[in-house]
Formats: sequence, structure tokens, C-alpha cells
Amino acid sequence: MHICESILSLKVYQGGKPISELQRELGLDEVVKLASNENPLPVSNKVRMAIEQAITEVGRYPDGNGFELKQSIAKYLSISSEHITLGNGSNDILELLARISLCHASDEVIFSQYAFVVYPLVTKALGAKAVITPANDFGHDLDAMLLAITNKTKLIFIANPNNPTGTLLEDAAVYAFLSKVPGSVMVVLDQAYVEYLDINDITIGWLQAFDNLVITRTFSKAYGLAALRVGYSLSSGEIADYLNRIRQPFNVNQIAQSAAIAALADENFLQESIVSNRQGLLQLSNEFEALGLSYIPSSANFIAVKVDKPNMVYQALLKKGFIVRPVEMEGYLRVSVGTKNENKKFLIALKSIL
Repeated sequence: MHICESILSLKVYQGGKPISELQRELGLDEVVKLASNENPLPVSNKVRMAIEQAITEVGRYPDGNGFELKQSIAKYLSISSEHITLGNGSNDILELLARISLCHASDEVIFSQYAFVVYPLVTKALGAKAVITPANDFGHDLDAMLLAITNKTKLIFIANPNNPTGTLLEDAAVYAFLSKVPGSVMVVLDQAYVEYLDINDITIGWLQAFDNLVITRTFSKAYGLAALRVGYSLSSGEIADYLNRIRQPFNVNQIAQSAAIAALADENFLQESIVSNRQGLLQLSNEFEALGLSYIPSSANFIAVKVDKPNMVYQALLKKGFIVRPVEMEGYLRVSVGTKNENKKFLIALKSIL
């Protein structure tokens, strides 16, 4: 049996430890998960009602084109639906973009030193070459990324806000960067956490200026639909056409589509999520300062904090029923923002361990 060499070198993606798994392992009654950047708020009533209605149609295949969801996104963002591609989470879109861009082992993909784990995963899986540029104060060094471009560069990934650091690039800096990237190189602007910025977003307008730009977004974070796996990309009609040629025919299920439509229409829930997250970030950062811990200021729904012996602290937190995320940054743990009460309990546990 022949297996591609690029696959043999991969490791299985490890998500945040599930709550039920930790309960089984340690016999804990209460577990707080702050590991996977999930929205801690309960599902909104509008979404719940949409899900209950969609369940009645589970015996039928979903709309493979996602017409109604695309129309909802198009109206919400004031963009034509032909520029939208739906994915089984935005991770699905990231993989599809790599598949339409990377054809040879010599093809190169540029991303930052501290980047979302899916970028190197899809690059290696397709047998391409990862070009990793050094971080600048834990964030993207756009000048270094420009210098790394060669005639073999096919794809650039930029997450803004970035995961796992939470750092944010200014719009002007990203626009200037795009202006200098050759049009033959696809640039993916991964905006999984953009809703938490609560700003008048201008990046969608850039699609008219840059045919090589793709913006990816998700309903997993601020909209609280992580379990349903639904994301999308915004791009030129040409790129959207290529993506639709290779995506699975029914890659977003009907319940997910219905829930996403309801989520877009529930502005109150979105604002509640934004406010809750802002308050949670302040709660965590203030206590980290009180404990004398350094952290990376975050624009997302998580925060990276530096501790001595992070693996030991991580394991000790698990024993107390708190799941956080070890990251490949020396001395840091990534902590998702929970509810006010979850954050408080976590901070008490952390303090006792330290």
C-alpha cells in the first residue's frame, strides 16, 4: 500500500481536550473548558428555533449551493453572492484554497512563525514547502513576508486577529502589504475573530482592488455555532468558481445553514457576545497583572499568558477541572475567554497553582 510521503510526516490535529474526556479521566463533576476559543454564551433563542425547524428535514440533502445562506451573507455584507463560497467551517475553505493553489512540491506557502496550526497542516499535506517568517512582537512581520516572496510563492496566509497570539494588524499596513504582493500570489486574510473587533469593517471593499485576495470568516466564534461547522470565503468570482469545482457537493449541512441564517439576523446575540468577550478579556488581563504575569494583549476571544513551567501548570489546571491550551510559544498558555463566573473560577485555580 502506497501512502504519500507528505502524509507520513503529519501529526493528527489535536483540538482542545473535550470536557467529557477529562471527566472520564479524572472523575470530575464540573469541568470548565477554556481551550478552543469557543463562545461561552448559550445558543440564542432565534438559532434554537431555526435548528428545531431544520431538524424536520434531516431526511433530505441540504441545498448544495447554499442559496439562502449566501443571500443572507450577501445582504448582511453588501456583496454579491457570486463572491461567496461556503465551507464546513472556515478550515474547510483554507484547505480548498491550498488545493487550488498548490500543484508541485516546489510550490511555497508563506505564513508567520506563530500561526494557526491549519496553515502548516494543509501545506504539508499537499507536499508543498512552508516558508515561515519570524514574528514581530508575536505578530506578523509583513516586511519579512514580502521579502520571503519568490517566483515559487503561490499562497500567503495572514490571520487578523491572529491565532494563537491575538495580535492585530492595522488595516493600512495590510492594504500596503497587498499592494506590494504580486497578483499571481493568492493572499488569504483569515478573519475568524473579526466580529469581536466591533468595527466598521473595510476589508471587503479591498476585493475590488485585489483579485488575488480571499477573506475567510466563520460562524464558530462570535456567532456561537462551533459545533455546526459553517464558514465562508469572500473572493473574486473566478476564485469562488474554482473553489466550488472541488468542494464536496453538500459540505454544509442543512441545520448549519439554517442556524447561520438565524445567527446573522440576531444582532442582539452578537452584541452580547462582543460585550461579554470585551469584559472577559479585561477581567483576565487585570488579574494576570495582579499576579505579576505577562501576557499578549489580545483582539480576539482568547489571551496568551506566560507562566513558569507551562506544562506543569497546564496539567495542574486539568486536575482542578480547567482545560486551557498549550501553544508552541515558549512559556505561554492560551486561555479562551469564558463567562464571568468561569473566568473567576479559573483565576482562583491558577492563583492557587502559582
